[in-house]
Amino acid sequence: MNILVTGAKGMVGTALVNNLKNIKEGKNKTRPNIHINEIYEYDAESSPEELEEYCRKADFVFNLAGVNRPEKSEDFMKGNFGFASDLLDTLKKHNNKAGVMLSSSVQATLAGRFGNSEYGRSKKAGEELFFRYAEETGAPVYVYRFVNLMGHSKPKYNSAISTFCWAVANNEPFTVNDRSTELEVLYIDDLVEGMLDLLEGKEQHCDFDGVETVIKEDGKYCCVPVTHKVTLGEIVDLLEQFKQQPQTLLMPKMPNGSFAKKLYSLYLTYLPTEKFKYALKMNVDDRGSFTELVHTADCGQVSINISKPGITKGQHWHNSKWEQFIVVHGHGLIKERNINTGETVEFEVSGERIEAIYMIPGWTHNIINLSETEDLVTVMTCNEVFDSNRPDTFFEVV
Repeated sequence: MNILVTGAKGMVGTALVNNLKNIKEGKNKTRPNIHINEIYEYDAESSPEELEEYCRKADFVFNLAGVNRPEKSEDFMKGNFGFASDLLDTLKKHNNKAGVMLSSSVQATLAGRFGNSEYGRSKKAGEELFFRYAEETGAPVYVYRFVNLMGHSKPKYNSAISTFCWAVANNEPFTVNDRSTELEVLYIDDLVEGMLDLLEGKEQHCDFDGVETVIKEDGKYCCVPVTHKVTLGEIVDLLEQFKQQPQTLLMPKMPNGSFAKKLYSLYLTYLPTEKFKYALKMNVDDRGSFTELVHTADCGQVSINISKPGITKGQHWHNSKWEQFIVVHGHGLIKERNINTGETVEFEVSGERIEAIYMIPGWTHNIINLSETEDLVTVMTCNEVFDSNRPDTFFEVV
């Protein structure tokens, strides 16, 4: 299959082309039904001759080209309708009935009904052009009306979320006019997966009831159903938590598939390179060091412990707190004793054979570096973040 992507250097085009290349080059093996020979990238700098060649050879076309911030309002129609017309005329010239996808907007739903923006009118005109093309040629056409897109794009341009991410990551000022304003957001990775579904013939169809998307098997339009409704206040509050994470170590809750998880990934792409790393507080003494790495809102913390040769650490027990000790370097011995029954257990541990050992509530425990020359390095997880006011930690030699 030869695939033409117009608008290939835009936010969506860049992400789609990168992922099509992963499939073409065998790096992404999750789409075994997609076989790609060539990917034709067309953008504003491309020549008319390239468009001719690509339209002659393409087996599928993703038309992502368009404008949303032109210098003149009349350029909306030229960029969003004019190029689409040129593209379809060129396909017809070569009698190429390849499937064509059109990137439209929910703002086309509002054109002529609740509003009359030049952008919405140009998108609506483009849709009607594509539907006529399908009737005239019999070529399959897939018109997608996208909601607000969230991906790495130029800040202070056409995405409030990108602007907020950039501003927070770079300590720049920004303004939120109304924290209660709600957006429906489609994340770029979900959009790309939707495009790959389309190539596999698994696209979702829908219609629009007013401005609401209604999933229908025989819907006139196509859509990516994985979207998130979130307020501007919720967005900026999350971003401020992300910004503070290097100081607090607290990682906000980010369940799989959640908006927060996707926003955090996007936020990181706006960090200046000097923020790619941050210092951690090492608690150092003559025995070694102990450093907290990550705190979580509901699963405790992760730390790294380094013990010098011959050193014993621990010698305490907990009522409810539990831990896991995972030695990743060196040679050591972990001892535990039940403070009520006196039962004991020992575990010889080594970075050559990585294992996780539970420190059980009610069992006093220690960890001993058996080496005379090497540090003992242990990853320690705990089910709660340490609270100096309620430490639940009581000294007692094993």
